[in-house]
Amino acid sequence: MKQFQFVRPATQQAAIAVIGKPGTKIIAGGTNLVDLMKRGVTAPDKLVDINHLPLNTIAPTKTGLHIGALALNSVVSENKTVLEKQPLLSMALKAGASPQLRNMATVGGNMMQRTRCTYFYDTTMPCNKREPGSGCGAMEGYNRMHAIFGASEKCIAVHPSDMCVALAALDATVIVSGKKGERRIPFTEFHRLPGDHPEWDNHLAEGELITGVDIPDNNFAKNSYYLKVRDRQSYAFALVSVAAALEIDNGTIRKASLAMGGVAHKPWRLTEAEKSLIGKPVSEETFKQAAEIAMQGAKAYGNNAFKLKLAPASITEALKHAAGLV
Repeated sequence: MKQFQFVRPATQQAAIAVIGKPGTKIIAGGTNLVDLMKRGVTAPDKLVDINHLPLNTIAPTKTGLHIGALALNSVVSENKTVLEKQPLLSMALKAGASPQLRNMATVGGNMMQRTRCTYFYDTTMPCNKREPGSGCGAMEGYNRMHAIFGASEKCIAVHPSDMCVALAALDATVIVSGKKGERRIPFTEFHRLPGDHPEWDNHLAEGELITGVDIPDNNFAKNSYYLKVRDRQSYAFALVSVAAALEIDNGTIRKASLAMGGVAHKPWRLTEAEKSLIGKPVSEETFKQAAEIAMQGAKAYGNNAFKLKLAPASITEALKHAAGLV
């Protein structure tokens, strides 16, 4: 591992002044960054430790719930308010990683984690995300875990987070702070699709720091479910995951929110499928029809063709659980 400087700015403003400089990375839990450094995928000149900053609050607001960027995944998943008002987030967090990692990982770090694509991690292989212009080894290689939505000729990697899938479904907002002040980014717009620049994971500007996430109030608490399909139950990344949330009135769906993980370079929101559910009766047939709509535009790349069947089946199953049919 390359030698690096380690600094711990005393304030948020001091941290922002440092992180915009080339070769600098932020470290909090380090559950992803340290792995990348060990493997030589990234080699920062300086690490900026922000763990001491007061950014771990979990508190109700006038319009919803605020979660600080340094709140631990384990703490958020067991928080009383989260469990009562946003259980979908708790389910997703508990489905992600192992208990040991959840005890270290932060909300902001979870958002910033990079793909687990084998070709990205293997520095002997071509990867446009790691080395722009080198090619995509997964395109013609072993791509069982890879994208079926929103991919490009440059990259077919997927975003690994479970938490982010739930936050996308819950219409969360990311709060970031930089030298120009604070700005708010809709969660569904925070992460990028690969396009011609797969090396860019998100829309965080240089020198900006994630300070928290806001989740608006909703009526999904009674009818939410997070389904994660993976190779092993104990600890594995999603082949396909679904965050499903419904507002149901006398057997009729009044509002719906759906997002998927393991299928795209970012959490994949299923807006057309959501629209198809509004005003429909709660039934397996209704959910199957929505799942078919959700799959429009899906494209497989050889080894991941099974996802074209697994994904709609998972959507249907998640909706059935959310609605209390199973």
